[in-house]
Amino acid sequence: MKHSIIARLVMMFAAAALIIFSLIGGVLYAVVKNELLRHERDGLVTTFNDIEYMVSRVGTVDRWARVQTKLDTLTPADGKVRFWVFSDDPRFSYGKDLAELHDFDYDPNNIGRLRIKGKEFPLHTLTKVLPAYLDRPAIRLTIGVDTEPYFETLRTFVAAMIGLSLAGILLVILFGYWIARAGLQPLKKMSDKAQTLSPQTLSERLAVSALPDELSDLAQAFNGALDRMENAYKQLEAFNADVAHELRTPLANLIGETQVALSRERSAPEFETVLQSNLEELDRLRSIINDMLFLARCDQGEAATSLVHTAIADEVQKTIEFFEFVLDEMQMSVEVVGDVDAKSMIETALFRRALTNLLQNAIQHSPAGARITVSIDAQQQDVQVAVSNPGEPIEQRHLPRLFDRFYRVDSARRDFDGVHGHGLGLAIVKAIALMHGGTAFASSKSGKTTIGFTVGGKAA
Repeated sequence: MKHSIIARLVMMFAAAALIIFSLIGGVLYAVVKNELLRHERDGLVTTFNDIEYMVSRVGTVDRWARVQTKLDTLTPADGKVRFWVFSDDPRFSYGKDLAELHDFDYDPNNIGRLRIKGKEFPLHTLTKVLPAYLDRPAIRLTIGVDTEPYFETLRTFVAAMIGLSLAGILLVILFGYWIARAGLQPLKKMSDKAQTLSPQTLSERLAVSALPDELSDLAQAFNGALDRMENAYKQLEAFNADVAHELRTPLANLIGETQVALSRERSAPEFETVLQSNLEELDRLRSIINDMLFLARCDQGEAATSLVHTAIADEVQKTIEFFEFVLDEMQMSVEVVGDVDAKSMIETALFRRALTNLLQNAIQHSPAGARITVSIDAQQQDVQVAVSNPGEPIEQRHLPRLFDRFYRVDSARRDFDGVHGHGLGLAIVKAIALMHGGTAFASSKSGKTTIGFTVGGKAA
């Protein structure tokens, strides 16, 4: 079950208040209890001293009768204070139920508790043995004070403390709810603002300056997420438009050529020519779709699995051989430099595909007779493969987006085969690099453009 932040804060306020009131109540209870007990004992000692002074100076039976009368006078009718004198000589005894109360416990300080039949609360007693005097033998004097006021005071205090604590906790809950609502109001405003965002208002941002310090970091992180989402949304819109454009062109060609072919009677050779042209457009469509499916698998986290320990330079040479005819036709050459002995764990088919795209891109954008360089750099953890070609420089603002899908620096540039590519070549290079745990990079300076990628780790 989910709870709101306000409810959780209120519950924590209530728990904190309960703990605090319990601790304070426990301490106050101990203090009050000790003070009441001390006050009761002080009164008991004072009364005992007065009685002891009187009794200790009586040593004859005649005078003892006057002591008994005095004790009867001092004993209240409600029995709140009781006196007992225990003696081996019955003439010098005093008090009710002496036989039953003869033996009871008291501590080394002569303080004890004595329970009397018919009384709910025990008596707080002080006992002392007085030495023999004249005809009187040694006696044991006990004075008991009813503890009902003591326990009733403690009971009243506990009831009051519980009532006040519950009232205090209730007030804490009410004020805590108000404080939590007021304190979380900026968060609610931020939430309401976030709910108003839509694809049409992705450019809006939360005002960080108006938020408390505790929420400013969250707002900045949220604004950063909005920035990334806005960029992704724009790229997705551009991607969808580019996909539609790239698919529309071959489809329009197919439809147009087919309509022209069917507009009048054609001979078999003419239909064969139309079908051949349509086949080229269909092949282009298949290539676009296959590349898009490949990139979709990469986006889902697919990694290179058929890894083999191989020399990078050998795979580079095999890929270059594929372009021999094109290179000869355009009087270009490719030079392999760097660490030609570097080895790594790669999936050869994917590696050649990435390098093929880079070489094709370099050939497309190099003048006739240019020298293209493939450099291999065995770094500490990665093996870097880069293709450099002379040609028109690429502005720095374009470099970060070279690996975006369907992105072209100049859509008017020609392809090596005389047609325009569909803008997925470098995106595939980046995807293959990621599948090998590497990255893709690009630079353009001093009339030379370098684009390359790394594969994950030099083999031992």
